[in-house]
Formats: sequence, structure tokens, C-alpha cells
Amino acid sequence: MFVVATAGHVDHGKSRLVHALTGMEPDRWEEERRRGLTIDLGFAWTTLPSGADVAFVDVPGHQRFLGNMLAGLGAAPVVMFIVAADQGWQAQSDDHRDAIAALGIDRGVIVITRSDLAPDDRITQTITDTLTGLSSTGLATAPVVITSAATATGLDDLRAALDTVLAEGPSPSPSAPTRLWVDRSFTIGGSGTVVTGTLSAGTIHTGDRLELSTAHRTRTVTVRGLQSEGHPRNEIGPTRRTAVNLRGVHTDDVARGDVLLTPDDWRHTAIVDIARVSGDDFTSVPEYLVVHIGTSAQPARLRPFDADHARLYLDHALPLIVRDRMVLRDPGTRIVGGARILDADPPDLRRRGDGTRRATQLASMQSVPSVEAEVSRRGVVRVDHLRRLGLIGTDDTSDDPPPESVRAIGGWWADATALDDWARRLRTAVDATHRDDPLSPGLSRASVPTLLGIPDDAELVDAVIAQSGVDHQNAHLTARERIANLGPAEDAVAALERRLAADPFAAPEADDLAALGLGDRELAAAERARRLLRLGAGVVLAPTAPALAMRTLVTLEQPFTTSAARRALHTTRRVVIPLLEHLDARGWTRRIDAGHREVIR
Repeated sequence: MFVVATAGHVDHGKSRLVHALTGMEPDRWEEERRRGLTIDLGFAWTTLPSGADVAFVDVPGHQRFLGNMLAGLGAAPVVMFIVAADQGWQAQSDDHRDAIAALGIDRGVIVITRSDLAPDDRITQTITDTLTGLSSTGLATAPVVITSAATATGLDDLRAALDTVLAEGPSPSPSAPTRLWVDRSFTIGGSGTVVTGTLSAGTIHTGDRLELSTAHRTRTVTVRGLQSEGHPRNEIGPTRRTAVNLRGVHTDDVARGDVLLTPDDWRHTAIVDIARVSGDDFTSVPEYLVVHIGTSAQPARLRPFDADHARLYLDHALPLIVRDRMVLRDPGTRIVGGARILDADPPDLRRRGDGTRRATQLASMQSVPSVEAEVSRRGVVRVDHLRRLGLIGTDDTSDDPPPESVRAIGGWWADATALDDWARRLRTAVDATHRDDPLSPGLSRASVPTLLGIPDDAELVDAVIAQSGVDHQNAHLTARERIANLGPAEDAVAALERRLAADPFAAPEADDLAALGLGDRELAAAERARRLLRLGAGVVLAPTAPALAMRTLVTLEQPFTTSAARRALHTTRRVVIPLLEHLDARGWTRRIDAGHREVIR
């Protein structure tokens, strides 16, 4: 199905044209039919000659119902812009033109109605005025069809033009996250709450659990049933007029402007940075506005940065992404312009001059921000957050590779320059730790996120450590080229090194270590510097002792006893047992039984 909204001045024949095309009366209220005036949104559908289903959203044309009109246009991808031949371009033609420009609608058909009431020259003038009026919009080159609902003139031409326009449009993704703006809610006896809207992307299935986002809360609801064109469906994809029967919500708790969402796929925000796409300069519009997004209309405050860029503070948070379009209306009925969201997660403005600097940043984004710029601004950001902001593809099947200046780290994208800077700062901090306290075990790994101001995520921290070139052992970080000097313990360690060089297996006794002033902290620092090796039971040897022992043990008759190893190494049982256990752990020797081992060749 395709969805087409009407647009045009009041009493120019929009509803009558829809009725002539579909055979259905779009005006739903008795008052509308009695007065011959569309007040709220109407809906009808038909099948075009190509076989394509098309649903029409008929909007009111009267100025008093401008909000209802914007709710109908907000989610519509295609429009029939209608001007009566006998009346020509009128005041609300301007309003609807401004709404189309603000929303960026660039597909549609220009329909001249009531041709039976106007002579040829008047029709020609109406066409000229209409094309002039729409020249600054996406409908500037739209096809023009002359019709009369009363005589059925041009209806076949209009159907053919719609077929062509709809066939040329992009195909929305059925696997994209769902965002269904609610334009109507009501109760059906025995079924409960039903909401309707235009499903522009994604797919909804019976039984799905969705999030219903309202002005006051977000709750989980279940899809009890689906309908489209009056027929029940098990699933509905884009683009379709959709009726969703919900379980878990009362009719009074849902209204136009609320949103049905796929869970966890959307980020709600009440602060966005925007670019002007039509209408008045931001510096000249009222500070307090009504903002129309989708079917939502809510108060907002505008903080202009310059004529074309501003920050918008919404009354309550909405699920918004980059590129979303909105209509800005003054508190009365005048449309002051349109805007496009450039940043749905903008930075705080805290210092004097931040507004001016932000205007420059937004201007550099042009039509949409680049992923590189946004990752650079944040330093590092989760990929799913970028997706929720609309900065990368929202299609579940997409697998977006990072730009050249961005590094993928697990579920994160990190700016390569920022990653280099964090690595440099980490290496500097590790070196400073060694320099300030030579006996320190190194910089605590747990301190890295706070030190660098990065998220406390294991994958991210590991990537920075790897980039820095430091060692990571026992929850501490040390430089691979450690500072050799052990500060106050240097002389004692050097003396012990000389002693072990002369007699490699003559491990010092506890009294000897105490006399040298070497306690656990000093010995641990020397071991981290790879200058000593500590084995069990307080045995301290040179790091070369295991290799030296193997040179001797390999000459013994295999298997050998512990006593044979002790005699060959000229050492004591206190030393040889933990030394042999160390060799076993390395896989250089193998214990056969309580008294025998062999060298593994």
C-alpha cells in the first residue's frame, strides 16, 4: 500500500475528490457531513490501475484546524496538492504550501479541481499561479492534472499520475525499527483500544510487544490484532495505513501525538539542535512556539544561534533522530517555518560563547552531520547509540563499517585521534608512577576510565592499554621498558644480584634479606622489574636460575630424584623443591611420583 495525503485551501474539493476516486466518504463525523466542512482527518482507500493499493489521508483546509492538517501531513510521504480552478490560489494554499516545504515532502501530484466551474483561461491562470506558489517546494516539478469530481473529468488521468509518482518513490525498509505516530485512538466493543497511523517503516506482527510513548510515560503494550483497509492482518509492513488493537492500555491513556515503537530501538530527547529549511529566520521568530513532529504538537522554546541554526527545548521528550523534519508554528495559527534535526543528542552549553561556537559547528554539518564529526566530538560512542540517533543505518540488516578516521572496538566506535591521545596520556601516567614511586606495582587498571575520562568498559579500556604499549599484569599497568633504578632498594637489590651471580642457587635466608632491608614490597618491585625471581616459601633467586638449573638437570640420569637434583645444583632442600615445582609448572620437567622427575625433551 501507498499513503497519500491531501492538501489545499478549505472548500476546494479535497474530500469530494477522494470520494470520487475511492467511492468512500472520508468525512467521519456527522457534523462534517452536515456542514460540508472537513474538521478532522479522514481516511479512504482504493486500488490504482497498476494494482497498487493507495490510502488517502484527507486533511481539513480551514485555518482553525491547521493542527489537524499538520497531523495528517506529518507522516505522509506523498501529497495531492489541490487548488480549485474557479477560486485559484488562496490563503490556506499558502499555509499548506509552507507545511509541505517545512516537512520536505517532494513527491506528489498537483490537482486542479472543479474544472467544470471555470473557463479555460481561468484554469490556465490557476495552473500558473499554483506552479508559482509551489516553486520553492519539492512539488515544483510535480505533474499537474485537471479534474472535476462532479463530471468525473480527469480521474483516470489522476490515477495514472498517482501510479507513476508512487512507482518512482523509494522502497521503505520492512526490517527497520518501527515508529508509528498515532493519529487516532478509539474503542471497539469486545476488542478494546485501537490506534491508527501511517506505518512508514518497519513491520508490526500480531503478538508483538511494543513501547507506547506518551507525554507522561512509556509503557509496554501487546499487539492484540492488526487491520489495514478494513481487513485483519497477521503482519503489516510499510507503507500502510495501520490499525493496531492494543492490549495493556486504556483508550483514555493514548491520544494523537503518541508513538508506538519497537523496544530499545529509540532514544527519547527533549533537546535538539536544528537547521532552518524554510520560513522566517530563527532570530526573528517568537521564542515560544508550537512544534509539529509526526502527529505530535507540543509547546517548545527556541534558542537561536544564528538565522539558520537553533536549539529547541520541547515540552516533553520524543523519539527523534537526525534528519527528522518539523513544522514551527507561532502560538496562533501562522506557520513560521520548518526545520531539520541536525543533532538529537547535543552538547551542553555552559560557557560564554558556546552558542556562537555551536552555530559554527552546526553550519559545518550542512544538511546532516557526518558520523566522523559526531564520533570526534564525543571521542567514543556506542554503535547502537549512533543508530538510535539516526547517524548510521537503522535497518536491522545493515552492517555499517566505520569511517576511515574511526576505530571499531567491540560495540564502540572511537575517534582514532582521541584513541591515540588516550594511549599517550596513559603511557605518560604509567611512566610517572614508576618515576614517583619505583617500588609501586604500577598504575591501577581500575583507575584508567577516571584518569582518561572514558567509559568504564572492559573492551574499550583494553584497546587503550594495547594502543599505549604498556604491560597489564595483576590488575596493574607497567612500562615494558621499566625504569631500572629501584630507588631506595636499588643498592640492596644490586648486592643480592651480585651474590646470586656468584652462587645462583644459594638463596638468601630471611635474616639475610632483612639485613639488606628487602621486604615484600621491595622484592615485589624487583621481581616486576625482572631482576629477581621469587619462588614459594620465601625463596629468592635470579631470573636466570630456572634456565641454569635445566642445563644441569638435563645431564642427570633420567628420571632423577630430588636428592640428586639438590646435590647437582649444590643447594638445599628448601631451595630445590620450590625450584623443581617451578620447572614443572613451566612444562620443562615432569613429576613421575613422590620421589622422581624427568626432563621433558
